[in-house]
Amino acid sequence: MKRGTDVIVVGGGAIGLTTAWELAQHGVSVRVIDRGRCGREASWAGAGMIIPGNLSRAATPESRLRGLSFAAWPDVSQRLAEQTGINNEFRSCGGLEVRFEPDSNEINAEVRQWREEGVAVEPLNQRDLVLAESSISTRLACGYQLTTMSQVRNPRHLRALQLACEKLGVEFAEEEPVVGFHSSGSRTASVQTEKTTYTADQICVCAGAWTRQLLEGTGFDFDVQPVRGQIVMLKSNPLPFRHIIQIGQRYIVPRSDGRALIGSTEERVGFEKRTTAAGIGGLLQFATSVIPDLADAAVERTWSGLRPGSPRGIPFLGKVAGHDNLFVAAGHFRCGLQNSPGTGKLIREAMLGQTTSLDLTDFAMQTQTAEVAAP
Repeated sequence: MKRGTDVIVVGGGAIGLTTAWELAQHGVSVRVIDRGRCGREASWAGAGMIIPGNLSRAATPESRLRGLSFAAWPDVSQRLAEQTGINNEFRSCGGLEVRFEPDSNEINAEVRQWREEGVAVEPLNQRDLVLAESSISTRLACGYQLTTMSQVRNPRHLRALQLACEKLGVEFAEEEPVVGFHSSGSRTASVQTEKTTYTADQICVCAGAWTRQLLEGTGFDFDVQPVRGQIVMLKSNPLPFRHIIQIGQRYIVPRSDGRALIGSTEERVGFEKRTTAAGIGGLLQFATSVIPDLADAAVERTWSGLRPGSPRGIPFLGKVAGHDNLFVAAGHFRCGLQNSPGTGKLIREAMLGQTTSLDLTDFAMQTQTAEVAAP
């Protein structure tokens, strides 16, 4: 058995590392346990898009968490750079949401929603799209621009987070899958891995797609399911576009070094993490239909990740009911990296007994499992 810490964070992705960083900055001793290497699952696999938000006008749990996180990104990036010397390349590049159909009720409805939220949005016709991106397909008929849409380089951000945690004394147990928890009454006393037992005063599970498996015995059904997403990296120097471009759930993200990320599929195939000819082929077809000049770009890499999908569209955040010292932060689906600053802050506040920046009631675990709930 290893000596105890104030907090154990299970899961070293963007959510777990940000939570550990938040806690360590407040003098809390933290150990992060990960089944593999930290930051190498869904957080690393994504494209690093930061969707704008406005907390002062947010009317839903999703938009409130997004607004809280969006406002925090510049400061988080600056502090990490000061603490580690790593530039995560957070930048505001702007985004275009586009459609091939000339009259899109969907686009009009989304523009109204952005305006209601107080986020800067500009409707675009076909001519406007070409003015915004000269290489964009002339087959595209309409869309809108989000001028404050931003991006971050996932791997660099994750490296900065882990290094910042290490400098603050956070301990890491990597490549140690958690196999269970030891509880006494309503208190979880320790975490059991394949190698040893770790004790802590409080425990927070941030294990992404693996959260449901880990917490089967808590009395609640954390309906978090893996959803595979495939991505293609292209190289073209210079890139023929500068905005993030989206059509629904598919996107093209320009990097500053001449690379472009094309994503992403949504496949419910369990924990099978691999790329497929159909998935990659569909992404390449999508990319060249939007930016025809990308047909000459080199395919540099392909990969996939498992997102933690939640059927209710928002993550589970906060203390697990009936458990004195067990917390969870999981189920962010496509928005884990994007909403990690707000999530880490909220969980730190909850674990330290501070007033939380958002009401966590909407994010609470609400469904008990029949097996555990029965007398």
